[in-house]
Amino acid sequence: MITYKKGDLLTDEAFALVNTVNTVGAMGKGIALAFKKAFPDNYLRYRTACLAGNVRVGELFVVPDSTLLMGQRLIINFPTKKDWRDPSEYEYVTMGLTKLRAFIQDNKITSLAMPALGCGNGGLNWDKVKPMIVEALRGLDCEIAVYEPA
Repeated sequence: MITYKKGDLLTDEAFALVNTVNTVGAMGKGIALAFKKAFPDNYLRYRTACLAGNVRVGELFVVPDSTLLMGQRLIINFPTKKDWRDPSEYEYVTMGLTKLRAFIQDNKITSLAMPALGCGNGGLNWDKVKPMIVEALRGLDCEIAVYEPA
């Protein structure tokens, strides 16, 4: 089931959290910067993978992480753009959503929180992205919280 929320995604109690990223290893703005601060180990692994060419649009980079405050979490780094200077692309969101659906099913993820993919600093239109999320993720046995743009 998909629900829509306002507020801070990082306070959500979902097991899996989606972080929108680029493929060059920069987390300097928006939700990515918040993830960098909250999950420093995720950032280090993501940056190392980017430098090795292992983070690509259309693929997910998943990092198990834990903090004292939040406990065990799964961080799903979801590229919506290649370079941090570029806008996000609808095509990359579509490709990533296909992978995300399969990942949720294959790993029996029961709760997930995600931002409005590419709609913040990425510049995508929420009215276009929202139905893409619904189409890709509906019918899953997973509680999905989508944090709408402020």
